[in-house]
Amino acid sequence: MRPQGPGRGAKVSSVVITLGIVSMLTDISSESVSAILPLYITGVIGLSTIAYGFLDGIYQGISAFVRIAAGWASDRGGQPKWVAFFGYGLSALARVGLLFASGFAALTAVITVDRLGKGIRTAPRDALISASSEPGNLGRSFGIHRMLDTVGAALGPLLAFVILLLIPDGYTTVFVVSLAFAILGVALLGIVVPNTRPSGAAATAAPADAPRFRWRQLTDPRLRRLLIAAGLLGLFTIGDGFIYLLLQSRGAFAAEYFPLLYVGTNLAFLALAIPIGRLADRVGRARIFVVGHLALLAAYVVAALPVTGAPFTILALLLLGMFYAATDGILAALASQFTPKEATATGIAAAQTVVAVSRLVASTGFGLLWFLYGSQTAVVSVAVAMVFVIPAVALLLRRTTTAGARP
Repeated sequence: MRPQGPGRGAKVSSVVITLGIVSMLTDISSESVSAILPLYITGVIGLSTIAYGFLDGIYQGISAFVRIAAGWASDRGGQPKWVAFFGYGLSALARVGLLFASGFAALTAVITVDRLGKGIRTAPRDALISASSEPGNLGRSFGIHRMLDTVGAALGPLLAFVILLLIPDGYTTVFVVSLAFAILGVALLGIVVPNTRPSGAAATAAPADAPRFRWRQLTDPRLRRLLIAAGLLGLFTIGDGFIYLLLQSRGAFAAEYFPLLYVGTNLAFLALAIPIGRLADRVGRARIFVVGHLALLAAYVVAALPVTGAPFTILALLLLGMFYAATDGILAALASQFTPKEATATGIAAAQTVVAVSRLVASTGFGLLWFLYGSQTAVVSVAVAMVFVIPAVALLLRRTTTAGARP
């Protein structure tokens, strides 16, 4: 089948825009907290990098345990909006727990609940985006959604920075503000966003008659290659917090400026999300997905260099932003492209599950490497491994149809 490219005047659905605003509010909430967690865990509470690696692993990967189930529930019941609503609500509830969590066990519970909420909401939300977009315009739609999402991801750490600048020990204040934005996001989703369904069988049948999930719905060879590729790369994708801790230790800048590292990455993501989404629609989504991981490898190299200075820090943040712009929405677009319409959310969830599990392993293992051998050795080891993994993944995905509609 000949690939279909988006027209220059193709419009993005208002549903995509509204979901982007919901994600923006939610990311202001979540990223204002995640921007201070590395310092809060290792500095304020005084836990080791092994403990932080474990918590970051949970943050990255615990959502894997519910992603496919949530995607299946969305496809089976034909209610993607309300499955997503439950997930957003669960994450908002976790913000309340942050006000009282002060130890390792409590933080583990709160982070678990928050990330389970993310795991529940992500695939149904992306299915809503896919159902509201033209097939040839998927990359642009996901790019615009991720752009709005990233506005929130940039504003959240900036908000945390301002609070800590005014109140040096104002971690509780950050948690309260985070809760307020989470509630706004949940309310907007529930009141404004329609329950848009895919145009396949699950959209037209009554919930009781909707087709049951079958694993054979996920047997497209292109999807299998994508899942393997995403899993391999995810095993060597360490949490941003580790890179920021390394940059902060080398640069020796004040702790209150730490959230600005998240702002820098998210501003780069914000600037690149739409152009990279459009480029992926034209030249191939799988190809851009691989290029994104080359940017991540370059970020590791810059972070490991025995040099200091603002230019190197800015370059590392730019490369991280490029990585997210070339992989986050692109992965969802590829997964939705390679699954039948009635199983869109399940296919997206399968890809996200593989990434979440692999990143859980990556963060936990990297925390142990950091503790045993030091930060620079740990980063160099991961970078060397990626030098071999990226070409293997590129070969694995070489036959993937990258910009066409569903087969």
